[in-house]
Amino acid sequence: MKAMKKNSKPVYSTETGRIKEESKKTHSGSFGDGVARVRREVKGRRGKTVTTISGIPLHGAELLALVKEMKQRIGGGGSLKDGIVVLQGDHCDTIINLLEDKGIKAKRSGG
Repeated sequence: MKAMKKNSKPVYSTETGRIKEESKKTHSGSFGDGVARVRREVKGRRGKTVTTISGIPLHGAELLALVKEMKQRIGGGGSLKDGIVVLQGDHCDTIINLLEDKGIKAKRSGG
């Protein structure tokens, strides 16, 4: 039988199941500085140009509805992952105008 390290704890027991506490994520309600950053990216995407939007001060269904509207406006595809919207193609100006029409502060980021 192996000796346990001093700072290690069991995470599963056959009697009780998972022992490790579930992390409790709390949302503080802050959205950074409240400005959505819109940038054009190519690096790491096999030469394909995408527009990324981060820092949008919305959550849940509101954010999903905004992403859907963005995709309809540009006539292209896109996705939402970890609060960052990725749209196919270079649509920075169109997206900044859309966000400002919705009352969300937006600025171009990057080069």
